[in-house]
Amino acid sequence: MMRKIKTLYNRTLLLRAMACGLILTVLLNLAGFSAQCAALEENIVRLHVIANSNDEADQAVKLRVRDAVLREAKQWYGDAEDFDTAVTALCTHLESLEAAANSVLKAENLPYCAKAEVCEMYFPTRTYESFKLPAGRYRTLRISLGKAEGKNWWCVVFPALCMPGASDLSNLPDDTDTLVREPESYEVKFKVAEIFSRLRELFDA
Repeated sequence: MMRKIKTLYNRTLLLRAMACGLILTVLLNLAGFSAQCAALEENIVRLHVIANSNDEADQAVKLRVRDAVLREAKQWYGDAEDFDTAVTALCTHLESLEAAANSVLKAENLPYCAKAEVCEMYFPTRTYESFKLPAGRYRTLRISLGKAEGKNWWCVVFPALCMPGASDLSNLPDDTDTLVREPESYEVKFKVAEIFSRLRELFDA
């Protein structure tokens, strides 16, 4: 009887040790992933264009404003090799970026204007044509059109990943390349990261 109890006790200890080892492995794995996500937040500038309304014309012009702003932004940060240089360039030329958006609105004879600002915003996990970005707080170039009550459009200003044919990740930390380009390898981690990001937003609110 005592032998059976001892065997059961040893088996329980073994299972607990295995469970602790598994949990530790998962936590260490997630810690590395979290570090990669943080590196992306510190090296990417997002673009957020908010339409005046959900009217068809307002939604269509939102996309034309997006294209104009992306072209104008690339002109000002040019060949910037780092995040800080790109952010400084965008902040310095906000009036030009706003003017680029307004020129599109004027050409369409729309009775409202655009407002450009650089701020920090929370983004959920987003999938684009050739890459995916985890949830988190990113420095953002935000373009608000008119009342800014319509559906919005999100992408990336720096690096220029949302320009036609753009695929240069040289400005991002080396260990984030696979994370961005091969998101299918990180699906569960992306979901976990988004849960933690949302919880952080709730506590920070």
